[in-house]
Amino acid sequence: MAKKVAFMQGNEAAAHGALYAGCKFFAGYPITPSTEVAEVMSAELPKVGGKFIQMEDEIGAMSAVIGAALTGAKALTSTSGPGLSLKQEIIGYGCITEVPCVIVNVMRGGPSTGMPTGPSQSDVMCAKWGTHGDHPAICLVPASVQELFEETIRAFNLAEKYRTPVMIMPDEIVGHMRERIVFPEPGEIEVINRTTPSVSPEQYKPYDTKFGDVPPLAAFGSDYRFHVTGLNKMEDGFPTTKASIVQAEEERQVRKVEANADDIIKYEEYMLDDAEVVVVAFGSTSRSARFAVNEARKQGIKAGLFRLITFWPFPEKQILALSKKVKAFITPEMNLGMCTEVVKGCVAGNAPVHGIFRVDGEPINPDQIVDKMKEVK
Repeated sequence: MAKKVAFMQGNEAAAHGALYAGCKFFAGYPITPSTEVAEVMSAELPKVGGKFIQMEDEIGAMSAVIGAALTGAKALTSTSGPGLSLKQEIIGYGCITEVPCVIVNVMRGGPSTGMPTGPSQSDVMCAKWGTHGDHPAICLVPASVQELFEETIRAFNLAEKYRTPVMIMPDEIVGHMRERIVFPEPGEIEVINRTTPSVSPEQYKPYDTKFGDVPPLAAFGSDYRFHVTGLNKMEDGFPTTKASIVQAEEERQVRKVEANADDIIKYEEYMLDDAEVVVVAFGSTSRSARFAVNEARKQGIKAGLFRLITFWPFPEKQILALSKKVKAFITPEMNLGMCTEVVKGCVAGNAPVHGIFRVDGEPINPDQIVDKMKEVK
């Protein structure tokens, strides 16, 4: 039987990926260029017994998502730059309370209102540093409509597996482009659900570390009753200021992601076997980079592409290993050097890193990348 094929927008694909993953709740507030995610969810969720709600603002939307996730639902919200800023306090709450949920943030120009209809890649630092305090961070940066569908499923899987908010950050070009997409059959892509308690309600503690760094999560509305607070907490969920408990608790929350980086990190290597100049790129910029690599090869330049699919945790050891073999890195990005600075830290001085930056609302084109290769080869 032939699979379903469609010509679909990236934002629409994200919504359908969420539905495939079992999402049953969406709360959001319209904002360019992500509104289509909400539009599709508003139409499709009622068909599968889910709930859609447009909240009064982004803070309310993120709060509703946390609440729904605590009842056992897989929950989603979508936004863009200014909306992400508003959500940050509640995202931090989701991190410390260890609530699985997914945030689609379609990146546009900024800061402030910026260019609502222009592409950007300048929110990636918000995924790790946007909210205050030390907390885990998982951020995915898909580069195509098909990949946005599949990475949305993976985002839900990671959120459920590690009990944490997960962000997907396509840039506006990926969010609004239309491409052919092949829909997988039900069950073809693995769908992970959170681990539920194996003990009785009387024995249950929501942050019981005897089950490992990711404790099982019961659902509100079931027979399990437990306390949730944004304060540092003990295993039973109630607040504490005891230094040893607070230290261990925060370290565990970060460790559950960092110690599993190999399971979370995803990337693509293209023509790296003999590469002397490596382009590190993500999102729509990586599409220009791939074209540039092919053109450079025709001109005798040994170029290759390392494409980020997971931005956080960052593939530090892979970049470090490459830095010991190549002559230079090129980092094209639609911001003023966010990825570039991270790559510089990874290479530890083994190879120079040359950035190409655009924040004028226009994409980085292949010619810019090829020209830079000729400079540094």
